[in-house]
Amino acid sequence: MFRFLFIIFLIIPIIEIYLLIQVGRVIGAPWTIALVIGTAVLGAFLLRLQGFQTLQRAQRSLASGQLPAQEMLEGLCLVISGALLLTPGFFTDTIGFLLLIPATRQALIKQMMRNSNMFFKTSYSSSFRSSESSHQRERGTIIDGEVVDDDDSRHLK
Repeated sequence: MFRFLFIIFLIIPIIEIYLLIQVGRVIGAPWTIALVIGTAVLGAFLLRLQGFQTLQRAQRSLASGQLPAQEMLEGLCLVISGALLLTPGFFTDTIGFLLLIPATRQALIKQMMRNSNMFFKTSYSSSFRSSESSHQRERGTIIDGEVVDDDDSRHLK
C-alpha cells in the first residue's frame, strides 16, 4: 500500500513535470498550456458521452432483472478516467484516455475480476428457501408460570 501511495503522490507528479517541460521546449509554453486545457475539455466531453452510454446499459440490465456488475465496474473506470483527465499533465491524460476506450476498459475489468478471485470467494444461489418450522410456532400445551428472581438480596443470605 505504501508503494502505491508513493507512486501516486511522488513519482507521477515528477513524471508530469518532466513531460510538461519537455513538451514546452518543443512546442512552446502557450501551446503546451492550450494542449493541457484542450485535453481536459475533450476528456470531459468524451467522459460524459461514455458515462451516459454506460448508464443506459446499466438501466437495461436492471430492467431485465440482472445485476449490472460489469456496468458498475465500467462506471468506476470512467470516474477514475475523469479524475485523471482533469488532472493537468500528459501522463495522466494518456491513462485517462486509455480508460475511455471501451476495449481497454473491458480488458482492465477482466484482469481486475481475475485478480479479485484470489481475494474473494463468490457464490451464487438461484433462490432462497426457508423451512416452514422456522416461521411457524409449534402448537402444543401452554403452561402458565411466574418468574422468581433468585438474585434477590433476601435469598442470598
